[in-house]
Amino acid sequence: MKIAFIGLGNMGGGMAANLVKAGHEVSAFDLSEEAIARARENGCTTFGTVREAVQGVDAVVTMLPNGNIVRSVLTNDVIGHAPEGVLILDCSTIDVATVREMIDAATAAGYEMVDAPVSGGIAAANGGNLTFMVGGTDSAFARAQPVLEPMAKAVIRAGEAGAGQVAKMCNNMLLAAHMVGTCEAMKLAERNGLDPQKFYEISSKSTGYCWSLNDYTPVPNVGAASPADNDYNGGFAVALMLKDLRLAMAAAEASGARVPLGRKATEIYEEADKAGLGGKDFGSIFTTL
Repeated sequence: MKIAFIGLGNMGGGMAANLVKAGHEVSAFDLSEEAIARARENGCTTFGTVREAVQGVDAVVTMLPNGNIVRSVLTNDVIGHAPEGVLILDCSTIDVATVREMIDAATAAGYEMVDAPVSGGIAAANGGNLTFMVGGTDSAFARAQPVLEPMAKAVIRAGEAGAGQVAKMCNNMLLAAHMVGTCEAMKLAERNGLDPQKFYEISSKSTGYCWSLNDYTPVPNVGAASPADNDYNGGFAVALMLKDLRLAMAAAEASGARVPLGRKATEIYEEADKAGLGGKDFGSIFTTL
């Protein structure tokens, strides 16, 4: 297929490269000249505007920072400019209301669209091991699968429009709470004289098992390899986790859901961001305890 890829940042750049590796022709755009240069090195054809990139394509993938940018790009440069009937896949993490608004607008204009946010981080984006949570009709999902599979370890239909975003914000709220709990437990063990490596060996095989402990250990040189071993560089930034938590808190307020642990986790990540850890991996919460 010929696929337009809009947004070539830390996640999008690797995702676009994997589409090229799978044999697709990728027309790429980003505001960053550095990102554009990397895309060219990875085999993408690059363009100076979104409207140029979406000409003659079979599908359009967007991976953008927030809902306002997604709305602007889709409304001004994709809908009405990409060929009618193409599939639009928004892989950004944005609020549910905006993605449903965009899916309605795309459908009214003769397009099919899915929301397909991802879980996995930069390494998974580069390695083609992302999990995609997809919201949209059965027919749109069927069309989305061959586009997403070269970038994925799993492609799961969550439900109708917006369901992918609901799954993403709930998943990341749970992950944030898991990481805080993991960091607190490991710091408590350390402060009471238990070797963190020994605690890891015990808890990772006991009921404390979770991904944050077993697969992404937030203590340097303990357990699984993670950004903690590199001064918390790389991985999933505190600022990005905070963005996802704020989306979850807004959804909780709108729906009347009670999420006390989610709210506490949000407060903790807000404090870390204010303390200058916004660019560090979210496991750096360990250093604040």
